[in-house]
Amino acid sequence: MARRPTIKDIARQAGVSESAVSFALNDRPGVSHDTRARIRRVAEELGWQPNSAARALSGERSGAVGLVLARPAHTLGVESFFLQLVSGIQEVLSAARTALLFQVVEDIDAECAVYRRWWAERRVDGVLVVDPRTSDPRPALLAGLALPAVTIGEALFPDVGAAAGPGGQTGPAPAPAPAPSAARPASLSSVRADDTGAMAQVLEHLYGLGHRRIVHVAGLPGLAHTVRRMESLRAEAARRGLGPDQVRSVVTDYSDAEGAAATRRVLAEPDPPTALVYDNDVMAVAGSAVAAELGIPVPGRLSIVAWDDSALCRVTHPRLTALVRDTAGFGRLAAEELLAVLAGSLPGVRISERPRLEPRESTAPPPAHT
Repeated sequence: MARRPTIKDIARQAGVSESAVSFALNDRPGVSHDTRARIRRVAEELGWQPNSAARALSGERSGAVGLVLARPAHTLGVESFFLQLVSGIQEVLSAARTALLFQVVEDIDAECAVYRRWWAERRVDGVLVVDPRTSDPRPALLAGLALPAVTIGEALFPDVGAAAGPGGQTGPAPAPAPAPSAARPASLSSVRADDTGAMAQVLEHLYGLGHRRIVHVAGLPGLAHTVRRMESLRAEAARRGLGPDQVRSVVTDYSDAEGAAATRRVLAEPDPPTALVYDNDVMAVAGSAVAAELGIPVPGRLSIVAWDDSALCRVTHPRLTALVRDTAGFGRLAAEELLAVLAGSLPGVRISERPRLEPRESTAPPPAHT
């Protein structure tokens, strides 16, 4: 195994003392400009990198940020959302030469334990927090640890949307932050999403086509965005005179298996829905397959909408109507905000681009007799 180059190796090849190498590599005075340049050139030639653990013990930055997912592991390999999110995060961190420390755990308690360990070991300079919960212990924990953090996917409050302009959209610059909610202490940043407005688009589309029996096949019930989508669905349905016996939500774990099982259950009811809205692309494709197996034509007797657009939605027959959003851009916003805070900016709020509904062949008016 190749040995990592050390300060002693650099000093020997550059013909200087080890203390001179330390001064040069840590931007401290004590060496001339030419000597500093020679030392850095030798360090680069040898492939030397700073020891992050040693730098952390000395109080310096670790050069890494953390991301922990408390999700059922079997749902991560098939869901495109997190792959795109991490792609956007990594794009920004890579350009900043910052590492991403990633871990999957079984539940929220295990996630909090990881944060405590990372903080104690000075493994990361800050963290990106996904899947805000309705009762979420993480923001208070991170604020207490004074560990910089950005929560991804909080609600877009009405006052923030109004400040952001038409469509609730802004560029990458932080929007003016409202008073912090109970879920997010003022010391934490957030990147917010307009799930409420997105669900309103979906229901408007289906209602306009004539659908009056609609089921939302939702994700995990403890997640804040699941609750927001369910509440928005109920509110938009009530505004159109539709009751909970006509428009409702059922919860799943986001997997194709549970999406398929939920589809079978609701389609077997005496008055089955004429439209289904799925909280991700994988469940939508699974639901479409179940409809085909049962001999229910899409969209002839059943319309299908996927929350997240992906290649799956575009290659399935018929192609699925879906909400299109820049998930990688969502990740970029979060990473940019965390790096800004680490560089000294005050914590703030950034607003992601509002999703837009892309109608395709999987939605059409319901049969006349329904």
